[in-house]
Amino acid sequence: MAEEIIIIGAGPAGLSAAIYAAREDFRPVIISGSITGGQLLLTSMVENYPAFPNGIEGPDLMQLMKRQAERFGARFVYEEATGVDLDIKPFRVRTDSGNFESKVLIIATGASPLWLGIDSEKKFMGKGVSTCATCDAPFFKGKNVMVVGGGDTAMEDSLFLAKFADRVTIIHRRDRFRASRIMQNKVLGNEKIDIIWNSEIDEISGKNTVNAVTIRDVNTGQKREIPTGGVFIAIGHRPNTAFLNGKLPLDEKGYVRTINEVRTRIDGLYIAGDVADGVYRQAVTAAASGVKAALEARAYLQKTGIE
Repeated sequence: MAEEIIIIGAGPAGLSAAIYAAREDFRPVIISGSITGGQLLLTSMVENYPAFPNGIEGPDLMQLMKRQAERFGARFVYEEATGVDLDIKPFRVRTDSGNFESKVLIIATGASPLWLGIDSEKKFMGKGVSTCATCDAPFFKGKNVMVVGGGDTAMEDSLFLAKFADRVTIIHRRDRFRASRIMQNKVLGNEKIDIIWNSEIDEISGKNTVNAVTIRDVNTGQKREIPTGGVFIAIGHRPNTAFLNGKLPLDEKGYVRTINEVRTRIDGLYIAGDVADGVYRQAVTAAASGVKAALEARAYLQKTGIE
C-alpha cells in the first residue's frame, strides 16, 4: 500500500516538511540517508536561527527537529534514495533494500559544498573552517581570515566577511577571477581585502582551532605558511540530484527548476530547500520551503480526495 507522503532528505527542509505533514496526520516517511541533519551537522554554533537567543549547536538543532517530527508520527528510513520513478502514480522511490511508493513526493536532498580535497579541511570544520560566510562571519570579528575561490560566491563571502574581520585574504589558483565584473570591482576596491593569485592551500594547521595555512604557488611550487584565524571555502556547491537520473529539469548550475517556489510540472511532486536554492542556502529559508511543500502536499491530497 502506498504511503501518503514520502520525503527524501532530512535537513532543515525535509524535517520541517515532516513536522507539518506529520502534524496533519499524514504519517510521512522520511528517507533520510544514514545520517539525519544535512549541512547543519557540519556547523558548530548556529546563532541566526529564530528562537535560540543564545545560539544552538547545529547537530542539536537537527536532533530537536527530528524529535518533533517523530512526536507527530513521522517515520524515518535510514537509507539512501538511489532512484525515483516519477512518470507513474503512485511515485516510486528506490533504495538499496527495496521500493517505497507514495501518493505525494517531496524532494529535499539539499546541496553539498565542494571541498579542496585536503585532509585538514575536514579536521577543522566548525573549528575555523567554514563553507558559509553569512552563517559564521560574526564569529571572526577582529581576526584575519582567508577565502578560497574566484567566483561570485567567493566575492560575496569576502565582502561580507570584511564587515567583521580585520583583514580578508582571497586565495585563488588562477591569475584572474571568473566572477562577474561588478563583483570583482567591489572586491578590488575594498581596502580590507587582499588577494594572493596563482596559489592553492596545501594544508590547514592549528591545535584546537585554525591558526595558519600553508599555500603553494601553482607556477613555482614554492610554499609558505601564513597565519590566519579562519578559512572560508567558497568554490561552490553541488546539488544532490544524482539519484534523479535526469528525470527533472535542472538549471545551468544543477539546481532543480521549480514552479512557484516548490511546485513542479508533475502533480503531487514538490521540491524544498537547497536542492533548488542556489542563492540563499540558509537553514531558515530551507525550513520555510519545507513548510510550503508540506502545505502544497496537503492541498493536493485534499483536492484529489486521496488523503
